[in-house]
Amino acid sequence: MAICIFVTFNPTGMRMKKLIFAIGIWPCFVLAQPKTDSLFLQQLSNNVLTQGKAYDLLHQLTKQIGGRLAGSPQFMQAVLWGQQAMHMMGADTVYLQKCMVPHWVRGGKDKATIVQIGNHTVNRPLSVTALGNSLGTKPGGITAPVLAVRDFADLEAHHAEAKGKIVFFNYPFNPTYIIPGKAYGESGAYRRNGAAIAAKYGAVGIVIRSLSGATDNYAHTGTMNYQDSLPKIPAAALGLQDADSLFAWCRRMPVQLHLETHGYFLPDTIGYNVIGVLKGTALPQQYITVGGHLDSWDEGEGAHDDGAGVVQTLEVLRAFKATEYKPTHSIYFVLFANEENGLRGGNEYARVAALQNTTPIFALESDEGGFTPRGFACSATPEQFALLKSWIPLLQPYGTDRINAGGGGADIGPLARHFSIPVCGLMPDNQRYFDIHHTKADVFEAVNKRELLLGAINMAGLVYLVDKYF
Repeated sequence: MAICIFVTFNPTGMRMKKLIFAIGIWPCFVLAQPKTDSLFLQQLSNNVLTQGKAYDLLHQLTKQIGGRLAGSPQFMQAVLWGQQAMHMMGADTVYLQKCMVPHWVRGGKDKATIVQIGNHTVNRPLSVTALGNSLGTKPGGITAPVLAVRDFADLEAHHAEAKGKIVFFNYPFNPTYIIPGKAYGESGAYRRNGAAIAAKYGAVGIVIRSLSGATDNYAHTGTMNYQDSLPKIPAAALGLQDADSLFAWCRRMPVQLHLETHGYFLPDTIGYNVIGVLKGTALPQQYITVGGHLDSWDEGEGAHDDGAGVVQTLEVLRAFKATEYKPTHSIYFVLFANEENGLRGGNEYARVAALQNTTPIFALESDEGGFTPRGFACSATPEQFALLKSWIPLLQPYGTDRINAGGGGADIGPLARHFSIPVCGLMPDNQRYFDIHHTKADVFEAVNKRELLLGAINMAGLVYLVDKYF
């Protein structure tokens, strides 16, 4: 007598259960499934590695359109490009989902120059970029003494000295963290909140050490926040080599810095999520979401962040069509608007989902670059997580050797919170990601074709398994 254990999923209650049957002389169908699954995953992989279009699509997105800041003409070009690409990849339905997005404009070339060290007048330009959503200096810039601090506690200890000065937060990446994203999360507090905290003590501007552990001198942009009750002072980031030099000088003698930025807001404008659908054959009202964000910062070409996730999403769609896969559930392929400085696309996607007569069951996002895939970071119930981890042997030939607890993606976060569904984020090797993140170096040439395609293979494999067993 063969004992078969069937793992099933109840999409309404989002709970899994085991059905155990005693089957006399009948073959055990479930035990044969891993072989069937592995054969299909190999078919997917072979198709992507020989026929994949992700790299070509990334070249179009980065070289023909470039940086795609929300509200910019380049972002709208990307929307039309994404809509056309969805059709070309074979989606059953393609549509645009309107959302209002912020329209921040950099407004000019950012400058930071050391003009005095001790009693000596100098003219030492620094590698600098204004932080996203920051407001510019007055015309011609500002010149003020620098108060250099290591962290918020250091500023608190010297807050009486901050009035009328440019506060410089020199908080470095912690090099002992094996996962750079942990260091990025810690350092991010200075980019997000540094201006508001410094303004509380009368500072006239801030500069921060770029959020990176690299050895180069690229300045890294990224979004920041103001508090309405406090002055909105200009905020910028310095390249790491210049940050080290400035901090060393400030520790020895007084330093004067000239800062000139030009950022401003125009009224919110129309943006779009680009959505392509493969209709499910058995449960079309239940759907899986797969996506990346179409917007990027303006400094580079947005190749890794998040052009890679965009074209991997399109590649999963193309590969399913090319292999004639007929999904059980519908699959929504989404190119989200405005992840970088507002998350309006992800919020609107979740809001509309709540109004529709359909049920999301799972969401996957790629937004950590196009490097070699290592696995997925997933937020799920213990039962769901156990099922996800059970698929590691099937995905391991293509790079997935781990499925970690906790994670997902910014754009799919609102959907997960509203519906309490499991979510996963593709987890590439990110040791180099924060070297180029939000910089001029985030260009097409920084992406390796094979690594990019392998990421798409792992995404397609996970979506296939979720569609089959959830």
